[in-house]
Amino acid sequence: MICPVCHWENFRGEDVCGNCGADLTGTDTPAQAPSFQGRLLGRPLDELRAPEPSVVAADASAVETINRMRRDSIDCLLVMDGEALVGIFTDRDAILKVTEPVAGQTVREVMTPDPVVLRRDDPVAVAINKMAVGGFRHVPIVDGIRPIGVVSARDVFRHLAAGLR
Repeated sequence: MICPVCHWENFRGEDVCGNCGADLTGTDTPAQAPSFQGRLLGRPLDELRAPEPSVVAADASAVETINRMRRDSIDCLLVMDGEALVGIFTDRDAILKVTEPVAGQTVREVMTPDPVVLRRDDPVAVAINKMAVGGFRHVPIVDGIRPIGVVSARDVFRHLAAGLR
């Protein structure tokens, strides 16, 4: 256990720091996570009015999908296998994973599988956390298992900027 005062590494379960004598009782007791009720970070994602997600079938051609993204100015597509969300394909995936397009290559082969998702009632703070921790710019929003939107870093930034006025 690390002492919060002097940062000395003590044995787990010690009540007093062996270096500075600081009280260590309760420092390793889990605390309840803070709730996010603020006017900016506590607002549910529904208030961002994320657009309907653009989707693509998992067995679609990767080359045709990239051409569609370019033509329609789409940053990301949710990859579906029937009714199931199986991945996300972003402009970043296109750049990093499809350096030389291969005939017959499918989106399933180059997508990011099993994407992190958000729920419509999650607060904006949760979206920011998931984006920061995972390094994501787009996160699908689901209602149960059905994707209903995609929140982007741009959406979050606009929400925060509008709230600062």
